[in-house]
Amino acid sequence: MFLPNYDIAMAQPLYPGCDVWLNNPLRPYEACGTSGMKAALNGGLNLSILDGWWDEWYDGENGWAIPSADGIDDADRRDDIEATALYDLLENEVAPRFYDVDGDDLPLPWIEMVRHTLKSLGPKVLASRMVRDYVRQLYTPAAAGARRVEGDLQAVQELARWKAAVRTAWPQVRIEHVESSGVSDAPALGSTLNVRVYASLGGLTPGDIEVQVVHGQVAGDDELRDPQVRTLEHAETYEDGRHRFEADIRLDSTGLFGYTVRILPQHPCSSARLMSGLLPGR
Repeated sequence: MFLPNYDIAMAQPLYPGCDVWLNNPLRPYEACGTSGMKAALNGGLNLSILDGWWDEWYDGENGWAIPSADGIDDADRRDDIEATALYDLLENEVAPRFYDVDGDDLPLPWIEMVRHTLKSLGPKVLASRMVRDYVRQLYTPAAAGARRVEGDLQAVQELARWKAAVRTAWPQVRIEHVESSGVSDAPALGSTLNVRVYASLGGLTPGDIEVQVVHGQVAGDDELRDPQVRTLEHAETYEDGRHRFEADIRLDSTGLFGYTVRILPQHPCSSARLMSGLLPGR
């Protein structure tokens, strides 16, 4: 069925009346994804390829992920594989759960998924959350950085020299080795993980960069969910521009735990922490 002239007036009855929101463009050509977000806010369960926002916020219990064959060059074969995967999900997971009702004709497993969707996605897909993130993470730091160099030619020139130095030295910046201790193969709540990062900074100093550990619970696809960021402290300097950074991380949740480390440029007068192309990680 094709519904022409899609607008707000059509959306108002469409979203509350939809149980499953199907989104199956070819990965990685997903657009903004706000339609699926609105569906989640109205209690609809997303059935989508892992692209865009769904790749970040799908947790295995708030909808379904359509497997993608984006590594296959043959377009027809790719269509066949992805179509088969979609129909398999519909037949063996979506429909059985939808029609699994109790004595009162209520699909309790389905209702539980809807509740989890509202709880896990509701706070994230709001426009207010998006605006808040832009203000706190981008606009406010940018304004503060601008105020620090406003009317100060020397500060502007120093910032320009720092940016040039970072871009020149960055090909030599690398994470050489990562060690961890303090946590067993089955980490317990309250355990403390000690992370040590050995990095080569080329011609840069520890004050020019920030070493971070990104950690959190691991989902079934080995992706970090709701990751937290911790800055490592500079611990020791070696020869040839090599340094050791350390941090202790207290585990505040149960379940599978994972982490990765990365290096970012940092300067008091710059808010551009993610300078284009400058992000070595491990």
